[in-house]
Amino acid sequence: DVQLVESGGGSVQAGGSLRLSCAASGYTYRWFCMGWFRQAPGKEREGVAAISGGGGSTYYADSVKGRFTISQDNAKRTMYLQMNSLKPEDTAMYYCAAKVLACGNWARYNYWGQGTQVTVST
Repeated sequence: DVQLVESGGGSVQAGGSLRLSCAASGYTYRWFCMGWFRQAPGKEREGVAAISGGGGSTYYADSVKGRFTISQDNAKRTMYLQMNSLKPEDTAMYYCAAKVLACGNWARYNYWGQGTQVTVST
């Protein structure tokens, strides 16, 4: 079975930082792409950042470029999202996800975590 478990969410003031982690277990060798998504109340889920299986390519939503950094530690089977200069509009439930297809778009992710809440206050 495949499991993704997020951690690191919390409450922070605007301008602050958080680092999210996503621990993976199971048949992770099949994955070619892992990503972070978020969903705010009343809004659709949106892709935030993605990283290719080898870590050679990264992708970001325009809204987080220059503020968020995605990375992974293959030995630990863990993916990270370093979030700096947080804004109130970053408030959302953040999910990690993985797919067996290549990165390049936000579609067709096969596996999802349960999410971790990020709240940014003014």
